[in-house]
Amino acid sequence: MSTAAPRLTARQGLAYGLLGLPLAFAALPLYVLLPNHYAREYGMPLATVGAVLLAARLLDAATDPLLGRLSDYLFQRSARTVLAAGAVSAVLLWFGLAGLFFPSVQGVPALTAWALCLLVLTSLAYSQIGIAHQAWGARLGGDELHRSRIVAWREGAALVGVVLASLVPALLGLPVMLGVFAAALLLGWWAWTRAPRPPSAALQAPVPRAALWHPWRQAPFRRLMVVFLLNGIASAIPATLVLFFVQDRLQAPPAQEPWFLGSYFVCAALSIPLWLRAVARWGLARTWLAGMLLAVAVFLWAAALGAGDGLPFLAVCALSGVALGTDLALPGALLAGVVARQGDRDRHEGVYFGWWNLASKLNLALAAGLALPLLDALGYTPGTRDPAALHTLGRAYALLPCTLKLLAAAGLYLLILRPSTPADPPAAPLIRRTP
Repeated sequence: MSTAAPRLTARQGLAYGLLGLPLAFAALPLYVLLPNHYAREYGMPLATVGAVLLAARLLDAATDPLLGRLSDYLFQRSARTVLAAGAVSAVLLWFGLAGLFFPSVQGVPALTAWALCLLVLTSLAYSQIGIAHQAWGARLGGDELHRSRIVAWREGAALVGVVLASLVPALLGLPVMLGVFAAALLLGWWAWTRAPRPPSAALQAPVPRAALWHPWRQAPFRRLMVVFLLNGIASAIPATLVLFFVQDRLQAPPAQEPWFLGSYFVCAALSIPLWLRAVARWGLARTWLAGMLLAVAVFLWAAALGAGDGLPFLAVCALSGVALGTDLALPGALLAGVVARQGDRDRHEGVYFGWWNLASKLNLALAAGLALPLLDALGYTPGTRDPAALHTLGRAYALLPCTLKLLAAAGLYLLILRPSTPADPPAAPLIRRTP
């Protein structure tokens, strides 16, 4: 007889999930603030910014499956080995982020080389600790609801980190941002050392080299990845263009920028408990589909907004933030379910999440590396007031993501919901912490 997994306590959830706060804190400066910072503060052309981001993210993404395999190897050793490797990555992550926002070189050619090198270093450190943290949560097991709660704690903390990262630089400046990030990173890693520990893999056979490609041999993983890619690109394009849209299309004062970003992520965080209730009733996939359709219904409004429409855009940010809650809490739980159903739990989680992170970064790379040069070619430059250029910016920011989101929703229905799938396996108990 199957037994339900015990409810994840707040203390257990916070101990595991808290590291999501500094990781998300770092992600927003890297993927949202940095392109705008280099274009406006250092005069780097948009095409150059896009090329640097595309090259760094593609190189970083290509290493994620290898980092996933490394994660599986570290779990074979012990949980302490995983935590030690995470500590080294955390130090490199902080130094890399500090160097990116306070470069010690001048001139576009030197800045380009500097940004490329430090982006690669920072992204690799970010990826190593992030993949290991995701794999740790997947190894805790459980049924659909239990897995979604584990992911929700991580992503809920991540949303707090994003809100802080959106407010602190604008209100207190970049030096304070780096100090807050250092403190959050130290606290998050310390909490991780107190989190419930997955079962020891020390007595299992070593992970074979062929395991690197193992996820792609699984049809459920391939189907889920198609949906995840389409949905991710749809979300990455507005994340890359939001500051350009706010500053040039809406012509909003700088004081409003933190409120737009803050309302988006605060509403996402507040919506997660409601989406978890929906998961208990509808399941993971149907709830994710509802979130996608809500995002399209809300975000279409943004295409009609123009100068002075700060208040309507605030409403768009808040409502689309509610839809974001499903993108954050549910896809990772669906992937953990795929791992369990394919019999790969406690063996290949790192490789699965390595490919998963590759897809996430490919989304961001395509958004920055293609959207920015395309806008540049179509005549948009930061600070322009040309109506045709601003119209192009609006279509790229709002209509293109909605089209991709609808394709993702169709893929979710046709590839995952419509085909008959086996029932979820019996829930595994939450593993108690071992010495």
